[in-house]
Amino acid sequence: MKRPKSRVSVLALAAVGLGAVAAAGLAFAARPGRNAHVPQPAKAVDIDRYAGRWFELGRYDNRFEHDCEGVTADYAKRSDGLIEVINTCHDKAPDGPTRTSRGRAKIVPGSNGAKLKVSFFGPFFVGDYWVLDHADDYAWSIVGGGSGRFLWLLSRVPAPPAAFRADLIRRAAALGYDPAAIRETRQLPP
Repeated sequence: MKRPKSRVSVLALAAVGLGAVAAAGLAFAARPGRNAHVPQPAKAVDIDRYAGRWFELGRYDNRFEHDCEGVTADYAKRSDGLIEVINTCHDKAPDGPTRTSRGRAKIVPGSNGAKLKVSFFGPFFVGDYWVLDHADDYAWSIVGGGSGRFLWLLSRVPAPPAAFRADLIRRAAALGYDPAAIRETRQLPP
């Protein structure tokens, strides 16, 4: 008779454990700074037009951009078919000391150029880079990834009008991102 009680106890304990894991997962997905329902990219990306310099206007905070201001991202096609990525940040102020990270990206087949796999640390550490939406003239871009933990609002100019920035935040909110969790990036005016 003790065996059935033991099995029932183990099953009850497993059910409680699974319930706790599910509740923790829901809490993690719903917390500010995370999009639980990441959309697919809205349109195709012409990499030739996407290439060049982008200025970060805002982002979800992340550990690798701690204290970064004046952030830029430069993209250039390489002769081997990959895309060179150079991210630059200025420590604590738009004119602070510079930190630079170099990486490479590969377009995900079948994504119309809108999904890339980016690596800054060799082939074993690869992250998603999804161009979720962009202006037809490539004046702005909203970038995220499949996890919903990352968001970047990018512009071709470092200090666009306030209405431009507000529209970009509104567009990110329409994609499911929490506007209150977007950290504004300070840029030097042109």
